[in-house]
Order: sequence, then C-alpha cells, then structure tokens
Amino acid sequence: MRKAKDAGWSAELARWLRPFAARLQRREQRCWAPVYLTGLLLPGERKSVEPMAGRVAPGEVQQLHHFVAAAPWATAPLEAVLAQEAERLVGGPEAVLVVDDTALVKKGTHSVGVAHQYCGQLGKQANCQALVSVTLARAEVPVCVALRLFLPESWSADAGRRARTDVPDAIAFRAKWQIALDEVDRLIAAGVTFGCVLADADYGRVSAFRQSLSARALTWAVGILPTHKIFPADVTLTPAKGRQKHPRPSIESRQAAAFIDDLGAAAFRRIAWRRGTKKGALAAAFAAVRVRLSDGPPVRGAHYLPSVVEVWLVCEKRASGERKYYLANHPPETPLETLAAAIKARWVCEQAHQQMKEELGLDHFEGRSWRGLHHHALLTMIAFAFLQHLRLGAEKNRRRPTAGRATARALSTGGPPPDPRRPHPHHSTLSALRQAKPASPPTMNLAE
Repeated sequence: MRKAKDAGWSAELARWLRPFAARLQRREQRCWAPVYLTGLLLPGERKSVEPMAGRVAPGEVQQLHHFVAAAPWATAPLEAVLAQEAERLVGGPEAVLVVDDTALVKKGTHSVGVAHQYCGQLGKQANCQALVSVTLARAEVPVCVALRLFLPESWSADAGRRARTDVPDAIAFRAKWQIALDEVDRLIAAGVTFGCVLADADYGRVSAFRQSLSARALTWAVGILPTHKIFPADVTLTPAKGRQKHPRPSIESRQAAAFIDDLGAAAFRRIAWRRGTKKGALAAAFAAVRVRLSDGPPVRGAHYLPSVVEVWLVCEKRASGERKYYLANHPPETPLETLAAAIKARWVCEQAHQQMKEELGLDHFEGRSWRGLHHHALLTMIAFAFLQHLRLGAEKNRRRPTAGRATARALSTGGPPPDPRRPHPHHSTLSALRQAKPASPPTMNLAE
C-alpha cells in the first residue's frame, strides 16, 4: 500500500512537469529537473546540492550541481509555464498580486548580490541577498511567480565581482520597485489576471511606483509611512501671480498620521478580515478618507503640489495601539470592509516565503553565481506551485467525493491538505509529503 501511494505521488509530479520539461532544450536537463525538484520536496534538514543528491541521486553530486549552477538553460520559458499554472490555480478577478521582497541570510561576501542591507527575516540590517518577489494569490492560497535578485549599487559598479559571479552584462542597478514593475508587466503579458496589486511601504512610499501602476489601469493598495504628505480631497489651487512660479494650494499638506488624528476616534470601525488559526477572527479598527497626495509637480525642496486624482487614505489601529497607514486607488464608493480585506490580503506572500524557506530550502543554495541562484529560486517556486496543485486538487475532490477520491488519497500519506480558505502557514500539502519517500528516485530516461 505504501508503494502504491509513493508511485502515485511520483507519477503525478512527472505528469504535472511535462509542460515545464518541454521548455528545456536538452534531454539531460529534462532528466535532472525532476530529480532536483524531488530533492526539494522530500524531507531533509538541508536542501543544498550535496545532501539532496545523497537522498535522490547517490553518487551524482557533480551532475546535479552542474544542472542547477552551471548548465545554461534559460529561465524565461519555464517562468512562462509557471505563470500559466499560477493563473489556472489562483488567477482571476478576485486574485491579488503581491509585490514584496525576501532576504536570504549569508555569512560570506562572495555570493552574488550579498551586502549589508535590511533583512526582514531578522528585522534589522544584516549580511544578506535580497530577492524581489511577486506572488499571485486567491482565497488566501499563494503561488509565487517571480523571484529576482536585487543587485546593490556596490555590486552593479564592480566589474570584478560581476565577472566572478557571472552577472549578465545587461543587468544594471535598478531599484526594487523598478524590478517589481518589470515583473508585473511580464505577468500581464503572460495572461495572468488579478484584481488588485498589493505592496508594503517600501514600495508604496515611491510615487513613481504608484503612478506607474495607475498608468497601467491597475487597482492597488499599498503601505506608506506615517510621515507621508497628504492634502484634503477638496484642496484647490490659486493660479500663480506676479513673481510666483507655481500655483498655491488652498491648504498646506500634512503628514498622514496628523491627518488621521484630525478625524477623531469616531472615524474608526472594527472589522474582521478572516479567521485565524489560533485566536479566532482577526480584526482591527480601520478608518478611511478620500485625499489627494503630494505627488504633483515640485514647488520647492521636498514640497509638491497636490495630485489631480483622489485616493483612499486608510489607517489600521491594532489592539496593541500600533497604527499602520495605507493608500488605495479603489473607487470612491468602495466599502471600508473591502479596503481592509485588500490591505490584509498581503500577508499571503509571507506565508509563501516562509514555506519556501523552511520546507523547500529556498535559502539553502550554497552557490555564488547569478545563474545558479535564479535556477534554484525558479525550481523552488515550481515545487511550491506543485504543492498548491496537490492541495487545491485534493480540496476539489473532497467537495466532489464521487470523482477522483482515490487519486487524491494516493497523493497524500498524512491526511488531506488544509482547507485553502483556512490556511495554516506550517501545514501545507508538504506536511503530508514529508512523511513519505518515493519508492525510487524519478527515472532518468535520457532517450526521451
């Protein structure tokens, strides 16, 4: 019975990987891709090449290392298939596209892009690599569709370090928000559909990022700092006179925190956005008001004229007393509940990052090169998408018990995956797979 279950899991992985394998030009690459993915999916304390090879391809460490770190297979064709699969799994008008970044902690200084920079995992400045991530999610089920290394200016200008880590000549310094915007464009071109773009304050505070999303006719909700300058929605401009070079706003801009303070406590309303895994409903107090941003033409120094378009300024007041501030370009008639739900939907990217690190070894790669890191990151995303495929497929079979129930059971050894509507960050479909090992590593048929 155990062998039957193992065979079902391996067979489903092989079937699901066919569109990806078809985009690899060499048969050796089509051979080693499922081996590497199996190493990521199976239990193991480390998911670097040597320990994975010991589990799934004994004696083939060099071959596996060459596949991920040196073989010149292009990532773009596989990323296109991943985008299509993500769209099938969680895309649609109710989906969100979450822009964020995640850090890979490093001890040395030679890995590509490593620098002393902010590390969200540690909550402080640390030696790490920073990956800009884009995650598609619906019904609180995430699928990571992009991971791109942020190359600090200290690296982009250093020809020697670039050469030693094989950074492509075309890669120049780009801010994180610019990298993210490129990925949003790529995903739209690939046919990925979603209703809203979400991002934290590192991206939301950048007016060019927000304006670029609006120029693409995208709905967005982003974090900002409490010091962000805000104008009231009814601000007017007096035309310039005499020696004045610019029109004058009828009222000066104020910081977002002061603007919300003026609304008073009565403006806040308690809203629950979902049920938690331990403490019941997750809720906070929210207040929202229509405003115009200090995003217009520059007047002097750090002062800008008000933007033409109105947006929502939203404040979240947590039980601890902490306040968070957001902007959203949703229509004026949008209910506060909708704004709160959109803002809080961003957490799913954190779930994806955590599972890809803790369960699939995203941060276990020990190579130093640009190519190797992006190969490993892409294969980790593909493995994570496969788990979501299993999870949602099993959920569908539970809702329709007469169709495919035996197949769903064959793909799991520890019970059904969690309900996508009630996610458990540490209990994905992988929790079931961790209890099993395939009867043998995937067959490496070089004649295919």
